[in-house]
Amino acid sequence: MSTVTEADEPFARLADERYISITTFRRDGSPASTPVWVVSDDHRRLLVATGAETWKVRRIKSNPRVRVAACNARGKAHGASVNGVARLVDEEELVRRLQRDKYGWQMRLLERLNGLVRRITRKDPPEAAFIEIVAAPEAEGEDAAT
Repeated sequence: MSTVTEADEPFARLADERYISITTFRRDGSPASTPVWVVSDDHRRLLVATGAETWKVRRIKSNPRVRVAACNARGKAHGASVNGVARLVDEEELVRRLQRDKYGWQMRLLERLNGLVRRITRKDPPEAAFIEIVAAPEAEGEDAAT
């Protein structure tokens, strides 16, 4: 693993969090925040799995600028937020493996429950999307208070 630089430090700390709040921006510029599980393979980028049809995915396609912060399961942020740039990536195997390693029994239980619900309802699994978040370029600076 490569060395984490001072510029990467906020993302390295966030990568170790159980949940992060990802704030995306609507077309009118207003923020929308959601708590999500987060993993990282190098502590320089954050990886998130979500449904392909979620509003956060739609907003990222329209505007890749995001803000992330450590939070609890209900989305209450603790600590400073960090500006980032998000994009959709095709890294399902990596993200799922990292999630199983980090979230252990919770991830396995969630996968089994989802499988059971799909069998009962006879529905196909929803399409997943995988988001990569990297630090925003310094030129963008920190946003004004939210």
